[in-house]
Amino acid sequence: MDTMQFRTEFPPFQGGLAISHSDKALCVGSCFSEHMGARLARYKFPVFINPFGIVYNPVSIAGMLKFLLSEAVFREDDLFCWQGLWHSYQHHGQFSKPDRTEALEGINQRLAEAREFLRQATRLIITPGTATVFQLKKTGETVANCHKVPGQEFQRRRLDVAEARDALLDAFRLLREHLPELEIILSVSPVRHVRDGLVENQRSKAVLLLALEQVAEQLAGVHYFPSYEIVMDDLRDYRYYEQDMVHPGPQAVEYIWRYFERAYFDAPTRELCRRIGQLVDAAAHRPLHPGSSPHLDFVRQQLLAMDQLERDFPFLSFDPERKKMSSY
Repeated sequence: MDTMQFRTEFPPFQGGLAISHSDKALCVGSCFSEHMGARLARYKFPVFINPFGIVYNPVSIAGMLKFLLSEAVFREDDLFCWQGLWHSYQHHGQFSKPDRTEALEGINQRLAEAREFLRQATRLIITPGTATVFQLKKTGETVANCHKVPGQEFQRRRLDVAEARDALLDAFRLLREHLPELEIILSVSPVRHVRDGLVENQRSKAVLLLALEQVAEQLAGVHYFPSYEIVMDDLRDYRYYEQDMVHPGPQAVEYIWRYFERAYFDAPTRELCRRIGQLVDAAAHRPLHPGSSPHLDFVRQQLLAMDQLERDFPFLSFDPERKKMSSY
């Protein structure tokens, strides 16, 4: 009997560049960029995730990158008060605070940290999620987050391909002037923006797919990773989603990560990640009988393995894992 094929498996993918632990990676974009950034952090890659918080559209992503390259800071008049909190239209709600000074200090502290990291970054991973933008009517400013301000304050529209492409190209060319060694990985976020409607979500994703293709074609050092396509054309099943049926679930994230590893990590880097992952998992393991002889032996073995790996790779640090194991 012939083997029946019940899915279209995504073929092996070559990324066109390598990522190693000597590379510093800035991850920006939708919540999917946080998934990828968290995976890199888990395996001890130097990574900085979303300096302004989650940002979905390419115009706001491009504006953020340009701001990082400038010497400007955010000021009090860049914030507004709504429902008892001070917000920035360019930042995620995680930066909003009841006190304006506290909000501003948090925003600018994160900005300074991101600028310092970017000066040494060699990899930039960007995952826009939508081509839909909201423009503040009174200023024309494209906002990264509406902060639940009433909709009549904004003009909502979908970018066309040229607008999305040109916004990113302008930012990337400026980045290349300051950081000629920087390599950029683009990927359309597989998170579905169903709040806009299913048809509008697909049209929005289509704009992003075409715009990112053109950016990668027109600028050297820009690469495309097909996370959206892997989910849509390979993992065509709701069991790979969270309960909201919108966000890819842990299995989907793990599946995409394996493609990412094969695309961008060489064999020694993958082996190092495997060893790191074993120790990270061991530290996260909650013992059934803490303080027992078997548990103490287990802890001792893991600490010795951490010590050895740090000797072999001096850029690694397992201090968080040591602290976690000592807390049990």
